[in-house]
Amino acid sequence: MDSHVLARAVVCIFLLCMQVPVEVGGRIGSVKLDVVNVGALFTVNSAIGRSVKPAIMAAVDDVNSDSGILQRRRLNLIMSDTNCSGFLGTIEALQLMVDDVVAAIGPQSSGIAHVISHVVNELHVPLLSFGATDPTLSALQFPYFLRTTQSDYFQMQAIADLVEYYKWREVIAIFVDDDYGRSGISALGDALAKNRASISYKAAFTPGAPTSDINDLLDGVNLMESRVYVVHVNPDTGLRVFDVAKRLGMMSTSYVWIATDWLCSVMDSSETVDPEKMDLLQGVVALRHYTPDTDLKKSFSDRWKKIKEKESLNFNSYALYAYDSVWLLARALDVLLSEGDNISFSYDHKLRDTNGSSLHLSTLRRFDQGDKLLQILTTMNFTGRSGQIKFDLERNLINPAFEILNIGGTGSRRIGYWSNHSGLSVTTPETSSMENVTKSANNQHLYDVIWPGETIKVPRGWVFPNNGKPLQIAVPYRVTYKEFVTKDKGPMGVKGYCIDVFEAAVDLLPYPVPRTYILYGNGERNPSFSNLVYDVSQHKYDAAVGDITIVTNRTRIVDFTQPYMESGLVVVVPVKRVKSSAWAFLKPFSWEMWFVTGAFFLFVGSVVWILEHRTNNEFRGSPRQQLITVFWFSFSTMFFAHRENTVSTLGRLVLILWLFVVLIINSSYTASLTSILTVQQLSSQIEGIDSLVSNNVPIGVQDGSFALNYLIDELNIAVSRIKILKTQDEYLNELLKGPKKGGVAAIVDELPYIQLFLSNVNCEFKTVGQEFTRSGWGFAFQRDSPLAVDLSTAILQLSENGDLQRIHDKWLSKDTCSAQSNQVDDNRLSLNSFWGLFLICGIACFVSLIVFFCRVYCQYLRYAPEDADDGLEDPESVGCVKGTSRTTSFKDFVDKKETDIKEMLRRKSNDSRRESRDGKQQTSQNSDVQLSSPS
Repeated sequence: MDSHVLARAVVCIFLLCMQVPVEVGGRIGSVKLDVVNVGALFTVNSAIGRSVKPAIMAAVDDVNSDSGILQRRRLNLIMSDTNCSGFLGTIEALQLMVDDVVAAIGPQSSGIAHVISHVVNELHVPLLSFGATDPTLSALQFPYFLRTTQSDYFQMQAIADLVEYYKWREVIAIFVDDDYGRSGISALGDALAKNRASISYKAAFTPGAPTSDINDLLDGVNLMESRVYVVHVNPDTGLRVFDVAKRLGMMSTSYVWIATDWLCSVMDSSETVDPEKMDLLQGVVALRHYTPDTDLKKSFSDRWKKIKEKESLNFNSYALYAYDSVWLLARALDVLLSEGDNISFSYDHKLRDTNGSSLHLSTLRRFDQGDKLLQILTTMNFTGRSGQIKFDLERNLINPAFEILNIGGTGSRRIGYWSNHSGLSVTTPETSSMENVTKSANNQHLYDVIWPGETIKVPRGWVFPNNGKPLQIAVPYRVTYKEFVTKDKGPMGVKGYCIDVFEAAVDLLPYPVPRTYILYGNGERNPSFSNLVYDVSQHKYDAAVGDITIVTNRTRIVDFTQPYMESGLVVVVPVKRVKSSAWAFLKPFSWEMWFVTGAFFLFVGSVVWILEHRTNNEFRGSPRQQLITVFWFSFSTMFFAHRENTVSTLGRLVLILWLFVVLIINSSYTASLTSILTVQQLSSQIEGIDSLVSNNVPIGVQDGSFALNYLIDELNIAVSRIKILKTQDEYLNELLKGPKKGGVAAIVDELPYIQLFLSNVNCEFKTVGQEFTRSGWGFAFQRDSPLAVDLSTAILQLSENGDLQRIHDKWLSKDTCSAQSNQVDDNRLSLNSFWGLFLICGIACFVSLIVFFCRVYCQYLRYAPEDADDGLEDPESVGCVKGTSRTTSFKDFVDKKETDIKEMLRRKSNDSRRESRDGKQQTSQNSDVQLSSPS
């Protein structure tokens, strides 16, 4: 039933029962009253009510004893007990309206607040609720409803951040099925969705449900996958949930229990610690409204000890909010009265009796200053016992914050805070605000939690469901490449490489995974893998196992595991054998390489001849013999068959470098010639994906492969050019026929399929170009499935321990073909590959020649005879013959033997010394003759 209809029905029943006479006259004049009626509406005998009642009474007493407020007027508190009944609570609320209250404090029930809000909207009476946390009590729908506590919207944001902090993805909500429970859990679902988490199941029970109903509810919940429970129930009955959970063994290791603020309200208001109750709550994480430890709060705590009307030794946060609500109203009334307004009520013409109705609606009167009082209330700003009292534009208290407690032993300990500004933190919200800490993933911190089972290890948050229902796993019913996955007559019904990888990964999980494989497809053609993934996303299957390529559009709807095989699209074309020709031996080198190599053979041979000619008899003789020697020595070094020895240092240096160059050239020639004699050439002009796209030739793709959509959507290839191939025989036939005979010029498919295909056809075809996509194969699961994460870890373990390779070798280990097709021109060696060697050898030759000629020229300068007497007596000597005056030329000098030159220089040196000695003796004799002659 709609809450508005319910409100009108309750009003009618209430007024009909009262039979209050109708007073005609539309308006009561403004009257200055000594007292102002204020209503209070809550359940007195409840965990919240036992704290709220003395707090409200104390606040009224404090206001009335303060002469500086309300201009000597007093607050008259009219208290009503709702008795935990929606119907009675509504009747009591209507009674308050008859008593001409200017505002009502309460109610604590969100359900009653929904009904009463319609009434106060009509009568313009502000409703200040310290306990109705339902987020749907919005300011737009209920303008006279003003929440003086924190909305469950923020509490659920805090729980969602907790779930994200511990990396859980699903929770089960246990809640009471009323406005308070449903609206709170709805806000939780919205908050979780922002963090890519969700409520997997909503377990609701009716208010006041017997223990047997709660037992049946939790018994069913315990069979489900998620182990994270959020409990959002009423304070007075909530402990029964944990009592039942304890008896069912649900308070042990691997379970997570998160309680909203109701649990701390019960614990804070308890007079003594009940060991039996605390035993039920070990490891529970609970939220509590954060109220700063100010002097005002401490004074309220001291005041609490002196309050006589209190029904409990302790108070909870709702007592602070209720106390501040009274002061909020008192301050607003003081502002209203100080501006010269008087409190007055008037009859509402909408509520006049019509057509002789027996419902006395006219007994309800409207508060004339209600609009202005409401406006003043929303603009108030002061510091109360619960903290700063100020409202935002949506009429929520600013700076929402919660404490996060971990219950253990005989009490609880604080593990951190949550605030709307900084998120999860171990520092107080005031400190985080002063330090300007923002809400980011790096700033989220909490102290360690002792979870149920007395462990500090964060629970995984889920287990495989214990309800006997195995995973429904879809497996593609392949027609081609059955090595990857196919139908089997064994117990599993399927087999193949992909199945073995999945089974090995599941065996590594620390928990059992019951599963059933379901073939996807009719067995006549390969199924559409995109449709398979889509069906998983639509919850038709729990997962899909097979050769499923991880592509972008699929990752948007499902979760994939870690890739267990690399893949990518490649192009396959036909090839043909090249017949060797009679001149095949010339193909390893380009003509430039042949020319330079031959020139260097002659050049190096000439250099060695020059360096060895003066010292080595094997390089001397007639011009004809020397020319033959140069040619023989030059080309015999190609086979290291030269028989001439080198005796000069420079000659040996040049020869060593040249033999190294010859070694490199011989090795390269041999390798290139071997490759050319066994090479395969393309039978088409397709050299890769670019040339395939540009040529208007037909292309083959595998049936069911994502390559079809990729070629059309990404490469803009016309659909008419693409031919679907359903079997490997079609692969073979279409490639052999070629485009001229109605076949295809090339096939585009994933590399694992192509490698298997090439090995099956004895490498009669080749791939060209490079892989033009990079992807992999993975197992697909429904979004946010925790099993995908655990299996990813297992696949990495398979890769590290070598099991993944062993499974690959079992199913796919065959003779593999070369990845690329080689062409003759690609194997022909050019000068660019060897110019460095030739440069080094040439430089060495030139340096050796320069050193050689410099040394010879120096010898020539020392030799250079001046006349015939200076010549040698040997008639065969080149230079000058005895009795002649002709000098020796440099050309003839170079042609002489090194030993002869050295002998000439030695004899010339001895003659010079002898002539010098004879000259000195002659000079001495001449001097003696002159001295002996007469003067």
